[in-house]
Amino acid sequence: MKTILVTGTSTGLGFAAAVSLVRAGHDVVATMRTPGKSPELLAQAKRDGLPITIIPLDVDSDESVAAGVTHVLDARGRIDVLVNNAGIAQVGSVEAMPLSTFRRIMETNYFGTVRCIQAVLPGMRAQKSGRIINISSVAGRLAFPGQSAYAASKFAVEALSEALAAEVKPFNIRVNVIEPGVIETPIFSKEEKLDDPYPFGRRMNAIFATALENPVPASVIGDQVRDIVADESWQLRYPGGPAAAGLMAWRGSLTDEQLIGIGALDDEAWCDFMQANLGLNVRPHLK
Repeated sequence: MKTILVTGTSTGLGFAAAVSLVRAGHDVVATMRTPGKSPELLAQAKRDGLPITIIPLDVDSDESVAAGVTHVLDARGRIDVLVNNAGIAQVGSVEAMPLSTFRRIMETNYFGTVRCIQAVLPGMRAQKSGRIINISSVAGRLAFPGQSAYAASKFAVEALSEALAAEVKPFNIRVNVIEPGVIETPIFSKEEKLDDPYPFGRRMNAIFATALENPVPASVIGDQVRDIVADESWQLRYPGGPAAAGLMAWRGSLTDEQLIGIGALDDEAWCDFMQANLGLNVRPHLK
């Protein structure tokens, strides 16, 4: 049994990871910004008899992260695994996206990850063991137009993870990155509507809607987190879900210029391209 701290557990991947981990017999501390406003995890824990501990933790706040980690260390004496899952998203062009949105996404997705890592590392170094699992995205390896803010934050998480893995290996601390494709979660349903002169935001939404016609449940990633925790491998990156590896292989087959050229296609040609190259019939969802 390991003591595992999971961020962003109110819904989606964090919720699924917390449930899968506790069912595997681990001591799970599930965190979210406002537990009282997100009762689903507590309700499931009570219904299924799952011994999940839920505490407030806002990854955007230095004080909240420090207090949450201190609470766990005082109660448990150690943290064996940190799962950095908390994240937000917004589609839209660079021109239309408010600078405040870029900052908000980077604050949560990147700096929130850094905060939590810095808070747990002293204890992991002292115990000479630990694991940090960062939930990234295929958008951390592939920047589609219309996803600049989110992709930038996930590219940053990828770079952070790669450097961190080398820094902490001498202390027997493993770093893993999971790169999910489109998974059935509410993350993109929380977006704001932008007055955007470019077509790329609605194109990204068409991709998501098409992929979710055959949804991959969040439990797939939750179970993957569980399996990684049980593994002693030093592997850094893991594609998440059935489509992720293929999508990243497709990106690797293109030159940068070919990928950029997709942006110049009109809607009809873009729909044809998506069908021919990715097998996605996006036309019915393009609004």
